[in-house]
Amino acid sequence: MASLMENLIAVLEQESSEYEGLLELSQKKTPVIVSGNLEQLQKITDDEQELVGRISHLEKKRTEVTADIANVLNRDVNTLKLTNLIDMLAARPVEQAKLAEAHDRLQTAVRGLQRTNEQNRELLANALEMVEFEMNLLQAVKAAPETANYTRGAYNTGDTMGVPGGGFDAKQ
Repeated sequence: MASLMENLIAVLEQESSEYEGLLELSQKKTPVIVSGNLEQLQKITDDEQELVGRISHLEKKRTEVTADIANVLNRDVNTLKLTNLIDMLAARPVEQAKLAEAHDRLQTAVRGLQRTNEQNRELLANALEMVEFEMNLLQAVKAAPETANYTRGAYNTGDTMGVPGGGFDAKQ
């Protein structure tokens, strides 16, 4: 049982480190989103994907170790939580403290990541809104009303107000 706890603590510490790295990348992403640097955003996203892969592997390991601990304790793996394990280790204060510290560190990293990701999500939504607004504005300029100019035969010439040709004029 002691080696299983040591394995669990080691996996939790590794997982915490990876989540802290992911949090750091997410925090770096915030000013990149604000500045609109797509190349840097892509690089950070690629780095995040690599970290997420490692976290997924550690999560699988943690699930396996937790299943082994639940088997030894004759408990249901689905109802066995880290907080329950911490409480059960009252007779072993050293292991209890290590497990509690690893649990708290992981929780802190995950909560920070959730906050940062929510902030980044809102920034991206605002950026998309701005792009959509600008696209609508450009389309509105192209759909300017026609002028009331007529030819000699009383036909409307169909000239539109605004930018002629519907594109950007670099000479102006």
